[in-house]
Amino acid sequence: MSVLSNHWRAVALAGSASYRYIAVAYAFIVVMAGTTLPTPLYPLYKQQLALTDQTVTVIFATYAFAVLGALLACGPWSDQVGRRPMLAAGLTAAVVSSLLFLIGGSLWILLGARAFSGLSAGLFTATATVTVIELAPPARKAHAALLAACANMGGLGLGPLLAGVVSQYLPWPLHLVYAVHLVLLLAACVVVLCCPETGERAAHPHLRRQRLELPDSVRPAFAAAAVACFAAFALLGLLTSLEPEILANVTGVSNRAAIGSLIFIVFVASLCGQILQRRFALAARLPLSCLVLILGAGALALSMATGSLVLLALGAVASGLGQGGIFAASVIAVTAASPDDVKAEVISLLFVVVYLAVAVPALGLGVAAVAMGVQTAGIVFAALVMLLSAGTLLALWRRHRERIALETP
Repeated sequence: MSVLSNHWRAVALAGSASYRYIAVAYAFIVVMAGTTLPTPLYPLYKQQLALTDQTVTVIFATYAFAVLGALLACGPWSDQVGRRPMLAAGLTAAVVSSLLFLIGGSLWILLGARAFSGLSAGLFTATATVTVIELAPPARKAHAALLAACANMGGLGLGPLLAGVVSQYLPWPLHLVYAVHLVLLLAACVVVLCCPETGERAAHPHLRRQRLELPDSVRPAFAAAAVACFAAFALLGLLTSLEPEILANVTGVSNRAAIGSLIFIVFVASLCGQILQRRFALAARLPLSCLVLILGAGALALSMATGSLVLLALGAVASGLGQGGIFAASVIAVTAASPDDVKAEVISLLFVVVYLAVAVPALGLGVAAVAMGVQTAGIVFAALVMLLSAGTLLALWRRHRERIALETP
């Protein structure tokens, strides 16, 4: 009898262990959702604290710079101290961020909350992605990699959706959603505490910053990918920082649930773009994604010029598809062009470009919005994104012609 009991206990433990990667994916979703919770709430913060559009973009950019700082300073640390300590640090930063948002009341508290939010994303993203894959059984590694991507983008999309619905239809609009998020974070903390360590802790941890090196052989592929990613994530920054203002001032929509739903659709489209680009030949992935981004930016510009909500929605979907396709295709292209011993450093440099693209243009957009208005600034911004994407297409075409010339006897 005891033998049977031990057998079924072992089966139960094995079964629970095989799904631990899903539990960590839940924690991944919760942390990433916290980073985008404030997006549909910015109009309320503007009213309560008398903020300008420029100040709102500074708050938004604070998050991106904090992510960038965490990636640069702490990128390789999980290989030295283990996965769980880094996940715990990311969760702690997320808890502090939600507590600060829950308190609210001043611009400085909002800036601090966004800084901790960025820190949580920078500490959690790479480590959680690796942990989800490492915890998955061998037969589910591919599924786990897709699940990690879905958790990342899905969490980013669920944040505005949750905040928009809760703040629009439930009481305490600037605070209740953060109380809900803290409860979800508590469950995520339990998950991380219960999951096993998948990394090997170094006997004498060497906590260095992320090295950012770019070999000469990688530069042609990296240059095209970096420009395309800059354009894609700059447009994503436009949608996630000033989208509430665009909806309110251009189309007359101020419903926060609608704002959150549109941003959710953008991130779902981004995930779809990452998946769909795999169906095309390697050489066609980045050019096709750039074309889709150009169409998306063009539709957004037209929507802001005409006040069309339909064009805005179509532009948001196309922009998300293009952004996701560009990011996935760029990672694949740059990884393939990089020597094995520097792949991580090169990909890290691409992430630096990504978060600079989120932060710096958003600040410029805030200044432009004050000088020329949200509508005109948004149209000019979308046009610049189209030009950058077109420049990437031209560079890719020239590289293609050069390769053909070299291969022709």
